[in-house]
Amino acid sequence: MAVSRGIWVVLGLIIAAVAMSAAGLVLMALFVGRAPQISGNSTLVLKIGGELQEMEPGGVIGQFFEASPTVRSVVDALRKAKVDKRVTSVVIRPTSAASLWGKVQEVRDAITDFRRSGKPIIGYLEYGGQQEYYLASACDKVFLLPTATLDLTGMASYELFLRGTLDKIGAYPDTIHIGQYKSASNTFTEHTYTPPHREMAESLNSDLYAQLIAGLADGRHKSEKEIRDLVDHGPFLPEDAVRAGLVDDVAYEDELDDKVKLSKGSAHFMTESEYRHVSPLSLGLNRGPQIAVIYANGVIASGESSDSPSGQVVGSATMVEYIRKARADDDIKAIVLRIDSPGGSAIASDVIWREVMLTRAVKPVIASMSDVAASGGYYIAMPAHAIVAEPATLTGSIGVVMLKFAIDGTLKKLGMNMEGVTRGRYADLYSPVRAFTPEERLKVQEQMQATYDAFVEKAAAGRNTTPERIDAVGQGRVWTGRQAKEIGLVDELGGLDRALAIAKQRAKLPPDSEVEIVVYPGRKSIYEIVKNPFGSSERTGAFGALLGSSDRRALQTLTAPLRVFRRGEPLAIMPNVFVR
Repeated sequence: MAVSRGIWVVLGLIIAAVAMSAAGLVLMALFVGRAPQISGNSTLVLKIGGELQEMEPGGVIGQFFEASPTVRSVVDALRKAKVDKRVTSVVIRPTSAASLWGKVQEVRDAITDFRRSGKPIIGYLEYGGQQEYYLASACDKVFLLPTATLDLTGMASYELFLRGTLDKIGAYPDTIHIGQYKSASNTFTEHTYTPPHREMAESLNSDLYAQLIAGLADGRHKSEKEIRDLVDHGPFLPEDAVRAGLVDDVAYEDELDDKVKLSKGSAHFMTESEYRHVSPLSLGLNRGPQIAVIYANGVIASGESSDSPSGQVVGSATMVEYIRKARADDDIKAIVLRIDSPGGSAIASDVIWREVMLTRAVKPVIASMSDVAASGGYYIAMPAHAIVAEPATLTGSIGVVMLKFAIDGTLKKLGMNMEGVTRGRYADLYSPVRAFTPEERLKVQEQMQATYDAFVEKAAAGRNTTPERIDAVGQGRVWTGRQAKEIGLVDELGGLDRALAIAKQRAKLPPDSEVEIVVYPGRKSIYEIVKNPFGSSERTGAFGALLGSSDRRALQTLTAPLRVFRRGEPLAIMPNVFVR
């Protein structure tokens, strides 16, 4: 009886705790969701950092606490401020650099669009890093902290090679890749660049540098030669940056409203997190026919999608579910597939590809590429009616790789021994203690070649060209979005807004009409949040929370084969690249 009573007491406490948690979550939702009061003569201050994500995180953090700005929240803030009569000016405050440039260009495009409103938009730099300055240069005026440096020095990219480390610990990376530029496994197999790998890296670097120069020349009203000459003399002390015409003046933040007329009266400064709660509907935006935006962010793998601090996984089962829902919904007139993925499982990519193929026969599908949409990320974009990429997007990488580690040497260094028993001629094909035999290598290579051939044929069908043409620009080579447009892998340059414009055109909607954006994945229900409050996944480790965005991308790419893929699974994945 006492035991029974104790059980009921415990159950009662659990039920009460759940009820209180649910009630608290509802109260927080009501509190946080309350629309703010916006004063006239408001100046919107947008702090834009390198941690920009495509979407807000899931779980309690994403639902009820102020999340960091996302690409879309910043772009939407500028769209709203452009037509909001209460907002008289905007201050852009870039705070840190990202590892890649696609998202930075998307925000810069939104700044350029805002300038058409005639309202002043000011760039303010506490630190003048290269990406920070690139963003600020799109503004009407640029101010630099009096003690800061304008760190304008050119474009550098870095790739990590671990072969020497693996040799020291006795681990042998055994890899097979199709495509001479397919360098995803070079991190493990090489001590330095191979000639094709270096050729590709230099090509990417050169094009990104040219884009940087062109953007700065346009923003600062100088010739490209003038900007190139200035870059070769960087970095700059504040007074030198002013003298060179790279910034307009030096100032502390509290001096901005003295330097520039931000409003007719006293300016009221407002943060992005405050302005985020202003409904676009209240300003006549985001109303009308529906267009779905389906996000594919992270490494592509079979099964369910997941999100954790150490990285995101695009699950094929989850993506199929989203695409089917959007396809079956008659209110949704078109679909934009928003991709920020280096690829992953070739099998999972093919599953998603098939669902996009089925959908394009029913309604328009447009692919919008973010920082990276390469290898498997390009694979799932191929069936779209049109592919849109930023000039600095990394895409292509049409190739396949498979990697296993033979760790017998490592085990012996640690005094360990691994042995096994097998039945079947190729049962030991993926042995963790030895490399492939010549016969095994030939068998795996046949499977890999078949996967590559299918990739090329489907790309050719999607791009209305021949497999020979795709093979010539494939071979695992990564291209910038601008290069990809020149060789026919991409249709247009631009961000999500450009993709939405094309989707409206394909759906025969008026080009100047507003549309309602239906986002997949949508906001989680209270039940989903209580069930999984922090949006974590067993696939990824929580220690990734300690890493920055570029480090998480590196961790995700380097450890993906160990975390999310089946043994021996052919991978359509691009190498990790650090661009500064």
